Amino acid sequence: MQKNFVLRIFLITSFLIFLILIFFKFTNKEQLIKQEAEEIQEAEKIEEKIESSNLIKDVNYTSKDSKGNVYSLNASKGVIDQNNNNYIYLTSVKANINLVNYNLIEISSDFGKYNIDNYDTIFSKNVIISYLDNKIKGEYLDFSLEKNLLIISRNVILENNESSLKADVIEMNIETKDIKIFMYEEDKKIKFKSLK
Repeated sequence: MQKNFVLRIFLITSFLIFLILIFFKFTNKEQLIKQEAEEIQEAEKIEEKIESSNLIKDVNYTSKDSKGNVYSLNASKGVIDQNNNNYIYLTSVKANINLVNYNLIEISSDFGKYNIDNYDTIFSKNVIISYLDNKIKGEYLDFSLEKNLLIISRNVILENNESSLKADVIEMNIETKDIKIFMYEEDKKIKFKSLK
């Protein structure tokens, strides 16, 4: 009988210890989940502070090369790249290229990426280049003042008073004013339409 009594006490004690351990385990887990959620919220707040501290409103840069060409860039806002301070991500971008002995070239786009060191700029989404009576539209423009090169691609349309054409890429040397128009695939043709 004593063995049964001892066995019962042992079983009841073991069961109570088991319940207490489960209770603490779930309580601990809930606390860990709550703590983790608080840490995530804190990290998001810090990230927002960092991003807002890197935000620049009414961005304006102007540069001039050795030949006297002037490049000016304006944007409604810019965010400095956290990994590389030489790059600024821009919104609502407008740029002017004033070339010596040539007319003004105007560029606009929804977004851009500007390199502070060499003034290279990537324009993206709803890119429009206007010069003389020509208007070139596309989705991506890579501009390099050092290389004297404008390369516009993705759904490119060149329009003027006399004609319209569609191509994959238009490449313009801003020093020589030479223009290359081509397709990525050789079997595809440039679509040309006369408006006269």
